[in-house]
Amino acid sequence: MGDPSNKVAKAVVLVSGGMDSCVVAAMAKRTHRLAFLHASYGQRTERRERQAFDAIADFFDVQERLAVRLDHFVKIGGSALTDERIAVPEGGTGEVASGSGIPVTYVPFRNAHFLAVAVSWAEVIGAGAVFIGAVEEDSSGYPDCRPEYYRKFEELVRVGTRPETHIAIVTPVIAMRKSEIIRRGGELSAPLELTWSCYQSEEEACGVCDSCRLRLQAFAEASATDPIPYRVKAVR
Repeated sequence: MGDPSNKVAKAVVLVSGGMDSCVVAAMAKRTHRLAFLHASYGQRTERRERQAFDAIADFFDVQERLAVRLDHFVKIGGSALTDERIAVPEGGTGEVASGSGIPVTYVPFRNAHFLAVAVSWAEVIGAGAVFIGAVEEDSSGYPDCRPEYYRKFEELVRVGTRPETHIAIVTPVIAMRKSEIIRRGGELSAPLELTWSCYQSEEEACGVCDSCRLRLQAFAEASATDPIPYRVKAVR
């Protein structure tokens, strides 16, 4: 995967509105001029995540922004995040899809779609890197959060773009625990108070879905206070 220490003029940062991508944006800002990309895909909290994206982009004073809609994920279904017939698991029960070992909140092959849009835009605007806040160890077990996934995708970018195009796929937090990401965010003054992680609520974070529980646990391990509002604070 690309080396984030290799300075290039511009980078596209995939910013979901969550804390991982927010911290990645703060890391990328140290070495690059930023362009922010946000993808809505029919997820339950898409309005709130877009609000977080806009606030984070304002905080970093990012002028180049692209927000896209990938509505086909709703038609495809198969994920609790996009299919209302599948309940979002709460409290650590019923998390794994039958027979697969993968949580029902996994959106099939989602990150490839995000990266494809990011690379297309990066090639057009002359960016030399795409940053994404994928995390392996503290992820929910999603197969598209593994380092080899991004190594393979970078090779795909190399063979599928113009010969003069060189775009690195940079995953600076992939080997970090979420508590480490929080600490790094504090060191970089990343605006974690503007982020949103909940899978199912938009006014107050539910506190019981897998994403909320991972986040709350991470803040507890980092001996820090999560600045966003919760309906319930259930540390796993």
